[in-house]
Amino acid sequence: MYRHKLEEDIRCPLEYGLEIFGGKWKSRIICVLAEKGTLRYSILRKEMSNITDAVLAVALKNLIADDIVQRKSFDEVPPRVEYCLTEKGKSVIPILQSICRWSGAYHKEDNENTMTQCKKCDYKEG
Repeated sequence: MYRHKLEEDIRCPLEYGLEIFGGKWKSRIICVLAEKGTLRYSILRKEMSNITDAVLAVALKNLIADDIVQRKSFDEVPPRVEYCLTEKGKSVIPILQSICRWSGAYHKEDNENTMTQCKKCDYKEG
């Protein structure tokens, strides 16, 4: 696993928040789980569309470590694993929706390239 050359030095609550739910994939995973509820890995990957298995696995591990996503495995054959948001993860949704509303004021929407889950946000232009 990749190790940072320098120790992380997060001194600001904003930096902490962006570390937890920032970036391209973490916020999208949170939004998909918020919309769809509990999902198996394969369904989550389909919903994410253009993410690789490696990137999804790392993002999920990070979100689980930060108590945003819960992983539940079932002792079945074949094995079944499901992912859902924790209470802490659900508390991030209004923040992400606020960012989406703010961004909508400045970002020109390209409906052809807008991701499916992004169209489900409660952002209303205008």
